[in-house]
Amino acid sequence: MTRAAAPPPPPAAPPQQPATSACHPSYSGACLDPNASDYDCEGGSGNGPKYVRGPIEVRGSDPYQLDGDDDGVACE
Repeated sequence: MTRAAAPPPPPAAPPQQPATSACHPSYSGACLDPNASDYDCEGGSGNGPKYVRGPIEVRGSDPYQLDGDDDGVACE
């Protein structure tokens, strides 16, 4: 009696990407989605699509350009 060959093992799972924070690392005091296309200060003249209420500390870069006077505090 001949045994059938064992099926091949399933393919290895792709490597896991490191977990990322749900909040943009450049801003402290509010949780801004790092995947959002744009944020503007609530009550300002910006057109969103997302809005945030300050004040918010800016640490490093300011990709959403919320700190208009470059003093490290946005939406003040």
